[in-house]
Amino acid sequence: MPDRFYSVEQVAEHLGLHPRTVRNYVRDGRLAAVRIGKQYRIAHEDLEAFTGHPVPPPPTETVRRRHIDVSSIVEIDGVSRETADRLSTLLMTAVTDRRPGDQPLRIETVYDEERARMKVIVLGGLRDTSRLFDYMEGVLAT
Repeated sequence: MPDRFYSVEQVAEHLGLHPRTVRNYVRDGRLAAVRIGKQYRIAHEDLEAFTGHPVPPPPTETVRRRHIDVSSIVEIDGVSRETADRLSTLLMTAVTDRRPGDQPLRIETVYDEERARMKVIVLGGLRDTSRLFDYMEGVLAT
């Protein structure tokens, strides 16, 4: 396994210390390090020896949270004005009843009285959109 080296800042973050404190440990000889140019590098094994505990290796690559957007158009034929209003109210309530940090969710509804047809446009995350479809199914199944 190749040697793993950490910067003073990485060690400081891992140990919950200020970088200056880590540099002082290196200068005092309490923490072994190699000087490369103007910077110190601390070997993984030296960090473990210093802490007296195994140190988990840093992740090899940054894990990004996957972002998924869904765009949906739902057309419902043969729906009464009352059912369309009830469904529209339920969906709008779902949009306003959100927690901070939730993915944005946008809904538009249109009802064509002559054709007894409702159109629902949903723009949002996969989980939220799925939940809205479940709500719609519950209202329309009754």
